[in-house]
Amino acid sequence: MRKTILLTGIMLGSLFVSAQSRFPTVDKSPMDMSYYPANYPILKIQDKAAEPLLARVVYSRPQKNGRKVFGELVEYGTIWRLGANEATELELFRDAKIGDTRVKKGRYTLFAIPTSSKWTIILNKDNDVWGAFRYDSKKDVARTEVPVQRVADPLEAFSMYFEKTNGNINLVMGWDDETVRMPISFF
Repeated sequence: MRKTILLTGIMLGSLFVSAQSRFPTVDKSPMDMSYYPANYPILKIQDKAAEPLLARVVYSRPQKNGRKVFGELVEYGTIWRLGANEATELELFRDAKIGDTRVKKGRYTLFAIPTSSKWTIILNKDNDVWGAFRYDSKKDVARTEVPVQRVADPLEAFSMYFEKTNGNINLVMGWDDETVRMPISFF
């Protein structure tokens, strides 16, 4: 009887360990999502959504971890996926204008080429990519340059959110001591 109980315990324990090992480890740069209007899914379920969903961004949030980010970890003048892991994706639910370019509603990958004074933000039609390793400029849909603003209180995690401004919105991106705003207008 003891052997049977012991054998059953060992089998159940190994099943428990085996089941746990199937789950991936927690990512050091967790994925996040921002909406415009902010908290749209919650507002929608509460029947409080005063505006239709216009945009959503999905991105991973790398951490500063005591490092100097811009100019070192993220090299100036080099293509960057705007975050970590999978390249950041922007979904527009209406036709829009980014910089001087009209963009059809749809899902796009966002890249940036940062410098110390400005970032060139790029919308690209190649989706579901990891990093910027196979970035292809021939698939660019729009490019716009936005000025860098320095902040006194550095951000530990790369962050993105939408803000309303003059009837349009900005996609605000920041990390360490740099913040940029990419204007988006809808028609």
